[in-house]
Amino acid sequence: MPDDHSPLIRTDIPHSARIWNYWMGGKDYYEIDQIAGDAGVEVDPDIKTMAVQSRQFLIRAVRYLAGEKGIHQFLDIGTGLPTMQNTHEVAQSVVPEAKIVYVDNDPLVLTHARALLTSTSDEGVTTYIDSDFHNPEQIVADAKNVLNFNEPVGVMFMGVLGHAKTYDELLRIVHTVLDAVPSGSYLVMWDGTDDSQAYVTLCENYTGTGGAPYVPRPQAQIRAVFDGLEMVEPGFVSITQWQAGDTEVGDIRPISAYCAVARKP
Repeated sequence: MPDDHSPLIRTDIPHSARIWNYWMGGKDYYEIDQIAGDAGVEVDPDIKTMAVQSRQFLIRAVRYLAGEKGIHQFLDIGTGLPTMQNTHEVAQSVVPEAKIVYVDNDPLVLTHARALLTSTSDEGVTTYIDSDFHNPEQIVADAKNVLNFNEPVGVMFMGVLGHAKTYDELLRIVHTVLDAVPSGSYLVMWDGTDDSQAYVTLCENYTGTGGAPYVPRPQAQIRAVFDGLEMVEPGFVSITQWQAGDTEVGDIRPISAYCAVARKP
């Protein structure tokens, strides 16, 4: 019988985190997720590229902050299923004493987090918080038990803010967290945009299955999240284009997922 830390895993219903894991080339999915994932690719052939390239962007951004900007604390909000080159693995490969706090409220994600999100160095700290990003005040309070909010923090929202109930709520979530971290902290964010009808249709179809709605928003709205921050070159671009020369990412044509890394002044 499962205990409180072992949620019932449904293998007969597709799960968004497992589908994304499948698209990224991970191994934590079931046949039903592969079927749903393949159906999604038929609607939007770019979705698999988006999944893979979003991880490449994470790797480049974390490596840049840890290696070039001295950031050794990361708050990764909306973690998703662990797969290859997670935030703590990238950060601790550059800064062994790096501290990473993951945040998610999906029982499936948390089950995997307990098993897989462990420090890769003796000096580092890797932990997770069970929380919904709609409760940023609670996230900040819990993260302060691990991270030093008197020193810069890399705040990450990687492809999750489309789940915000409204645009105003999206801004409130991000600003609440950024207001809590000091000058010299960074926001790392990407999200899907509505300039691809195929991607919009894919998200609508997923919502129709009963999954948590994901709302692609205009590029201008995603760009506005960075207002008041100092953007790192090359600024606000497609995830395929952010410092793409640093890592082999294949095709660098723009896709409907935009990102930036920006410093809090």
